[in-house]
Amino acid sequence: MKISKLAIKSVFLAAVLALTACASMGDGTVAEKQQAILDMQENALARLYTEKPDTRSQIRDAAGYAVFTNANINVFFVAAGTGYGVVNNNVTGEKTYMNMAEGGVGLGLGAKDYRVVMVFHTQKAMKYFIENGWTVGGNADVAAKAGNKGASAEGEGYLGNVTVYTMTESGLTLQATVKGTKFWVDKTLN
Repeated sequence: MKISKLAIKSVFLAAVLALTACASMGDGTVAEKQQAILDMQENALARLYTEKPDTRSQIRDAAGYAVFTNANINVFFVAAGTGYGVVNNNVTGEKTYMNMAEGGVGLGLGAKDYRVVMVFHTQKAMKYFIENGWTVGGNADVAAKAGNKGASAEGEGYLGNVTVYTMTESGLTLQATVKGTKFWVDKTLN
């Protein structure tokens, strides 16, 4: 059975629109949106500390850290995702609210909701991230998870002076992609 290009594009477009709606901050005041991000951050850090207790001191002693939520979808040869989060400067106490979007190519099918925690070991690395926000890399993962049920392959990576942890919240995906992610300052929330 041959799938038409129009059918693939239609499925992809519908998936991206659904994904964008899932990752959106939605309605609310600036303060409500900031609080929603801080609540997400608290939940993600609680899970990270439970799964990797040594990260509590690593984050406390770092120059800063960031926590993002991301919804990602893979349809055949294309991957896309959107999300938002906050960078916390441990030296100044300043918070920088940011958005993210990702796109990639490779083999994959599925969707997942996941959290990313970045630990910045130097002020320079954190400043560069806030001002430039690009990452490019390969990604291969498997996830079949809903709440506390199911399983996923979690990741930990090192990018220069940044340690990155990922945790799948829910989703069903099988993918091997090369993708780029753009992070940028949310001018409305800062």
